Amino acid sequence: MFRKGGSTTAIASQGRKKAHTTFPNGAELVEEYDQRTGLLLVRKRREKSTLGKESPWEYLVGEAPSRWNAEQGLIKESSQNPIFVRQDVPGAFQWRIRNLPYPSDAFSVSVDPSDNKIVVRTSNKKYYKRWNIPEMELLKLPLSEDALTFTHANNTLIVNYSKPREVLQAEAEEAEELRKLRVQEEGDADCRQQ
Repeated sequence: MFRKGGSTTAIASQGRKKAHTTFPNGAELVEEYDQRTGLLLVRKRREKSTLGKESPWEYLVGEAPSRWNAEQGLIKESSQNPIFVRQDVPGAFQWRIRNLPYPSDAFSVSVDPSDNKIVVRTSNKKYYKRWNIPEMELLKLPLSEDALTFTHANNTLIVNYSKPREVLQAEAEEAEELRKLRVQEEGDADCRQQ
């Protein structure tokens, strides 16, 4: 779904299968899968500007590593801020929003049909978030309120959106393409001897 039009190489390393796709316009997409279960752990992308500078990685699935460095600055983002992370499970898209200490009945999760986004808000007006699902946008599918569920426990709001049949088919085709790729083990570089 995301790799159409690009050239992909696959590498196996530390229990993960990594697929790196480069596109003719210079954009890159990196996906990491658990080798044992086949679950998607990380999907990140970056593009080049018109002058050729690479943008920072945008994490679509998985959590970005912390970028704070004590040598670079003294100001650090609070560890109490909400942390928004997407994780995928086999039958659903899943988002976890950590550090939300409000009671369960304070949350409202809905679909905004005007711009096809999921909206989370609290009744005490302390948290508000809107986001889209890139896979649904690529396939031009509308979001449905019926596919949306959420739970709140241990200061974490877990939002699930059941994947429609079209997304499951596209993911199965993509997984089959990935299986067909020749996977190099780390250290298996094609180097000529001099």
